[in-house]
Amino acid sequence: MELMKEKFSKLLLGEDMSGGGKGVSSALALSNAITNLAASVFGEMKRLEPMPAERKAKWRKEIGWLLSVTDHIVEFVPCKQVSKAGTNMEVMVTKQRSDLQMNIPALRKLDAMLIDCLDGLNDQSEFSYVSKDDESQEEKNSRKDDKWWIPTPKVPPNGLSDPMRKWLQFQKDSVNQVHKASMAINAQVLSEMEIPESYIESLPKNGRASLGDSIYKSITDEYFDPDYFFTTMDMSSEHKILDLKDRIEASVVIWKRKMHAKDGKSSWGSTISFEKREMFEERAELILLILKQRFPGIPQSKLDISKIQYNKDVGQAILESYSRIIESRAFTIMSRIEDVLQADAMAQNPSNGEVKRPLSDKEEEGKLNSAENGASMTLLDFIGWTPDQEDNNPKKDLKEDPTYKDINAKIKCSPPSIVTNKRFSYLENLGMCRSPTARH
Repeated sequence: MELMKEKFSKLLLGEDMSGGGKGVSSALALSNAITNLAASVFGEMKRLEPMPAERKAKWRKEIGWLLSVTDHIVEFVPCKQVSKAGTNMEVMVTKQRSDLQMNIPALRKLDAMLIDCLDGLNDQSEFSYVSKDDESQEEKNSRKDDKWWIPTPKVPPNGLSDPMRKWLQFQKDSVNQVHKASMAINAQVLSEMEIPESYIESLPKNGRASLGDSIYKSITDEYFDPDYFFTTMDMSSEHKILDLKDRIEASVVIWKRKMHAKDGKSSWGSTISFEKREMFEERAELILLILKQRFPGIPQSKLDISKIQYNKDVGQAILESYSRIIESRAFTIMSRIEDVLQADAMAQNPSNGEVKRPLSDKEEEGKLNSAENGASMTLLDFIGWTPDQEDNNPKKDLKEDPTYKDINAKIKCSPPSIVTNKRFSYLENLGMCRSPTARH
């Protein structure tokens, strides 16, 4: 009870402990609370191991408190009632807002699937991690990539057993589905958030100024090839990728405002035809889509940060932050599974100096879509979890749950994955998303 009082006092004060009313909005306070809770509970997740019971209990209890706010965000809907006289009449009643009613249960299931994945490691004894004090293994197993601070997995001399290898691949596929579903929900919520006036005021009045001459020329050229476009861009660092994303997003906002300018006298008026402006905007959206697929770990753009910071909708703030930390955690778990599978590949073929390349998103999709009976596999085939652990038939109950259809629809509607030779993993560098206001 004392902990709950402390949590909600901070929320009501908007993180301003002086009580002077200088705190942030309720929406941002809740967003920060969910983000900070996840960071304190899950940390950097350097190892693939089950969660301690205490931290698991803390997460379930405190995230339940924060999500309970959504139970009281309602909307009016018409409902037919029969009066005492027997006449039918239509009255307005309240129910939970539709976006929350659909997405909160889905996110809860995705969250539980990640915890369940880690719980499955309770009895495993086939792989461990190289200790910093183990000097005999230090040189052999030391990392030579950009994840040098992450402990190195150690597998038996002949590699993992077939059941363990298949189980890890199964878990990786399942977590990959969670990642895609949470990413789709997060992108949808962010797209529905209003663009703050402060962001719009900071923009130049035309797309060329935002993009620069070379990028603008590539996008507005008569023949546009996105693959060729990326070969001409310098994407050697995370900063340059984020800068390109910021420029493209700014140009999309500018072009949309120009297309919806009511008169040519407006400062946002356009001298280019509506059709061409729409075509430029579609090309820019395609570039943003490819960027999101190729580099899922890059930090949030200026537009996203601005939306989160100035958003006043509490429901959207909770959905965005909850889906973001699930997406981040799924990405980290997939990386830890890949580390173990790569160590296994090295053990099986020690003469090969290269670590076995993990499957690309496109190859993963092909594998997921090929079932033994020829039918496409769905999220239902990977879940294996229900809220009631005593249930003997979890998949049957999940099929009947309407939230399953929502999750699976988001996965099936997700755009095709783009294959790239190099992955940037900002989330691995952080270990967990930080507070939106603290990212930059």
